Amino acid sequence: MKLPLIAAALAALVATSAAAAPEKYILDNSHSQVVFSYNHLGFSTTWTMFSGFGGEIMFDADAPASSTVSVSMPLKSMYTGWEKRFEHFMSPDFFDAKDDSTISFTSTGIEVTGENTALITGDLVINGVSNSVVLDAVLNQAAEHPMAGKPWLGFNATTSLLRSDFGVGKFAPYIGDELDVMISIEAMKAE
Repeated sequence: MKLPLIAAALAALVATSAAAAPEKYILDNSHSQVVFSYNHLGFSTTWTMFSGFGGEIMFDADAPASSTVSVSMPLKSMYTGWEKRFEHFMSPDFFDAKDDSTISFTSTGIEVTGENTALITGDLVINGVSNSVVLDAVLNQAAEHPMAGKPWLGFNATTSLLRSDFGVGKFAPYIGDELDVMISIEAMKAE
């Protein structure tokens, strides 16, 4: 009598474990952006954007702290709004960018802070320099996409960082060293 009960309990445990596994989501690069701003000589705030980049989220809805995020952005996907600024950013003064130069972020831990909020700690690599940063993240929505007909995620996040920590501190402090970063991404469940 005890053996079937133990077998049933093990079967339930295995089924629960399988249902709770993280699910892979791929970034929707047409609806994912990273925008950063900095102070320009005290006169203005200058904005720059990355878009069209890739990445994945291993999302665990039952245990969000077990989720992971990895993103890679080609430096050449940077949009400054002015060609000469873009060329200067790609020069040795800043990124010394090659065609395959990227910025990457890989999460190392997630602290759930509320029903739809978390602090995502991860390694940000710029110009080959890696530093730990913390993203203050909000899950906007986890639902079926009304047009794609499959599970979709949407997140916003913010952080601040010092560009000099990554070897791109030219002209600081006159041109602001601190960057305010805003992130908005969508991700679709992988096939």
